[in-house]
Amino acid sequence: MKKPTRRDVTLASVAIGAVAAAGARAQTALAVDNASMSDVIQALAEGRTTATALTQAYLARIEAYDRGGPALNSVRELNPEALAIAGRLDNIKPSAKQPLAGVPILIKDNIATGDKQHTTAGSLALETAHAKDDATVVKRLRAAGAVILGKANLTEFANILAVGMPSGYSSLGGYVKNPYSPSLMVDQLVPLVQPGGSSAGSAVAVAAGLCAAAIGTETSGSLLSPATQNGVVTVKPTVGLISRSGIIPISHSQDTAGPLTRTVRDAAILLNVLAARDPQDPATQHLQRPQDYTAGLDKDGLKGARIGLPSDPDDPLNDPFYGTLPQRSKDVMAQAAKVLQDLGATVVRAAIPAIAWIGGPGTTMAVLNRNPLGLNKGTPAPASLVFIYELKRDLNLYLRHWATGTKVKTLADVIAFNTANADKALRYGQDLFLAAQATKGDLSELEYRSARAMDLMAAKERGLDAYMTGHKLDAVMLPGAIGSALAAKSGYPSVQVPGGFISGVGAKETPDYPLGVTFAGRAWSEAKLLRLAYAFEQASNMRRPPKL
Repeated sequence: MKKPTRRDVTLASVAIGAVAAAGARAQTALAVDNASMSDVIQALAEGRTTATALTQAYLARIEAYDRGGPALNSVRELNPEALAIAGRLDNIKPSAKQPLAGVPILIKDNIATGDKQHTTAGSLALETAHAKDDATVVKRLRAAGAVILGKANLTEFANILAVGMPSGYSSLGGYVKNPYSPSLMVDQLVPLVQPGGSSAGSAVAVAAGLCAAAIGTETSGSLLSPATQNGVVTVKPTVGLISRSGIIPISHSQDTAGPLTRTVRDAAILLNVLAARDPQDPATQHLQRPQDYTAGLDKDGLKGARIGLPSDPDDPLNDPFYGTLPQRSKDVMAQAAKVLQDLGATVVRAAIPAIAWIGGPGTTMAVLNRNPLGLNKGTPAPASLVFIYELKRDLNLYLRHWATGTKVKTLADVIAFNTANADKALRYGQDLFLAAQATKGDLSELEYRSARAMDLMAAKERGLDAYMTGHKLDAVMLPGAIGSALAAKSGYPSVQVPGGFISGVGAKETPDYPLGVTFAGRAWSEAKLLRLAYAFEQASNMRRPPKL
């Protein structure tokens, strides 16, 4: 089988030509740079392209734009078996049994694969690490016929290593660039317009047309943040909708995987594949889902809906979500609210109880900021107490039971490796890991149990639950990833869709880059949120691919 060679690939419609496994030449005019996954599936079903042709095309774009050109650096490792897998799928068309047959998908490099690819979380300490098996998410993708194209770069250890680490940076993978502003840097290294974290590579790859779709993970904002920065759609599911088995963890209370796509329909298709009970993840035993997440998608899906907008002009001090937005961001969200109203929704402007965003007592802890490049080095920084305490236990379990090909088996081993290789591994320090290592690691501490209870009390019971019940809401609308902790702490879902464009970072001018509109709701309400987001997406049509 012919291997991909470096070639120029423009953002215009690309004629895909590749040698298929049987030697027949497949031609298509599918514009892979901005084709939705639904378009890709349709082209495969109609025989207008093949899995091999698509895989060749995406590999060529990765070579042209991720390795060369603007050097986005979103793909940390390519799957050496991708073309072989695609070849075996060339004669299999998408079906109810295999809805993703031949569709090339990238996965975040904290999701285990039991193949030749490494699973590293972007850490030099895990550079040689493989996994004993596929994560459940990967098994379901493969069973659906997906071609696992490779591993996406990320913020190292999903941004739980150090205070102040830039989004999209890992010691193993380097810096991911935002495709809407890939040339503007701080100190020639850090992107001025951040790619968002921690699922930076997954979102950038989707935005830049380097794959049909990608899978990321979130503990608090790690799907919503890169989605808003790169103008793509994401679903941060209810904790327990998608199995976490085989995913390098931060916090079992909040961790989840989720899709990153170009359209709401694509996200719904991936939820159909990924949402299932798994005996290896007890949280999935309470799962509730419809048979088909695409069935409820409707252009009139906002008619009669009640959407909470937590910004009350009569209570300006209790407005951390909208009140501090720059003017252009406020304009985007004001236009989004108008779209909702034009589509028949009632927008309820009312502040969320302050405790929801302030947090319950004892939910954060002070961590000594040791970041060598941090402006506040040597001062205490607030961190989630639940994250710090759950990290040691959960990461130790993964390293002990899943990691192969490495001598690193505990959090202490990672810290020791980083300390011994500080010049390469600790550009931003490891203060959060040090704080986690100081805990017992068995979650027996009273302060941990109290913090988890306070998180639920503040964000869920007295926060979103009280707010949505009191105002009879179907969803809450938030700008980008602002307010992501509300649903994250509650274990509730969020769906984000592109909402418009903003510019500038502080006083510095930048090219336009996206701002997303997030709909958050109660547990297992993904179908409703997708319906609302789809109606908004179809009416606003605000996604615009980057001009690479």
